Amino acid sequence: MPGRHIDREFESELDQLRQKLILMAGRVEEMIRQAIKAIVTGDSALARNTVLMDRGVNRAEREIDELCLLILAKRHPLASDLRFVTLALKMVTDLERIGDLAVNLCERAVDLAGRRLVVPTSGIERLADAVQAMVRSAIDAFVAHDVDRAEAVIASDDHVDDGYHDLFEAILAAMTADPTAIEEGIHLQSVCKVLERIGDHATNLAEEVIFLVRGTDVRHAGKLME
Repeated sequence: MPGRHIDREFESELDQLRQKLILMAGRVEEMIRQAIKAIVTGDSALARNTVLMDRGVNRAEREIDELCLLILAKRHPLASDLRFVTLALKMVTDLERIGDLAVNLCERAVDLAGRRLVVPTSGIERLADAVQAMVRSAIDAFVAHDVDRAEAVIASDDHVDDGYHDLFEAILAAMTADPTAIEEGIHLQSVCKVLERIGDHATNLAEEVIFLVRGTDVRHAGKLME
């Protein structure tokens, strides 16, 4: 991790920015967890309450944006500090989008409340656990400036993609076998797609950590080499 600044006020502002990002990430991770619980248990009230958490996520986005702009205007940071502040602006966008996707999960939970799920919930829970772990690890990598952990997040996206495709096919097979289950199946396929998209945003966060530490842009590198 970078050394401490002689300018204690500047260091305090950077620490405040780190803490705000960590708290925002915690909120969106909790939103995902609660949304999946609402889907599995059919708890529409929980889903609606979870949607309200998005207000805090949006407020955090505004506060972080304002703090970043203040630091850029007042401190004119250079080198790693400039990367950190500009990357914070990008990371907050990914976190806000994850919050929006968690709201989408809550909307699907309301649609599915009282309906039978056409596939075992264990597969959905496993996929949700995997993407939550990606978000958590990406933020841990950011806090620790841990490139190895960030690279592990990127690698795990392939497993999430595999889980998504397996679930999608299982839901499709269930709908084919029982046409009365088509509406429920479509909602569940939407749930799986949202979870896969959250995994993509967690991958973005991990790539941003690598850029922060190494100054190297690794976006899309893996896909291009395949």
